[in-house]
Amino acid sequence: MDLTGKLLVAMPGMGDSRFERSVVLICVHSDQGAMGLILNKPNPDVRMSDILDQLDIDVDRAVPVVPVFYGGPVETGRGFVLHSPDYQSSLHTLKVPGGFGMTATLDILEDIASGRGPDKILMMLGYASWAPGQIEAEIAANGWLTAEASTELVFATKPSAQWSAALESIGVDPLSLSSAAGRA
Repeated sequence: MDLTGKLLVAMPGMGDSRFERSVVLICVHSDQGAMGLILNKPNPDVRMSDILDQLDIDVDRAVPVVPVFYGGPVETGRGFVLHSPDYQSSLHTLKVPGGFGMTATLDILEDIASGRGPDKILMMLGYASWAPGQIEAEIAANGWLTAEASTELVFATKPSAQWSAALESIGVDPLSLSSAAGRA
């Protein structure tokens, strides 16, 4: 099973509060493990302009008000930009299936500040990571459901509505889910 480009949608019984009601876009999944970004947990204390100021990046124009998200519990001081595929870093952009790019190099922030960045962006601090076989075990233990990622859900749906929207995209009514899991 390759989950690259798919969404993980946390089940109500998720035992880890950092992932409660989370929607995670898996950017890389292989036999070496997985890496993803939580899409629906904005950090109200940080703005894109704060990050640009901290990095001494000159802003050539008004930077759009872009929220910064908690991308996951690993390396929370490290930035990642999930973006539309219209942008390619001169250093490195990871193409994520489904119409996404993920760039973690400083040049994307410089390009955003000068108006040459991608059309759609989500700025993340931190990421989520799973050891080999861990994500598969968590899915088997009813910790996560999987769904297709769409640019509409990722970029155009309010973070507060993404969890319900992701569930509804696979035909699951969020109100019908129980926090108790079982096996037949």
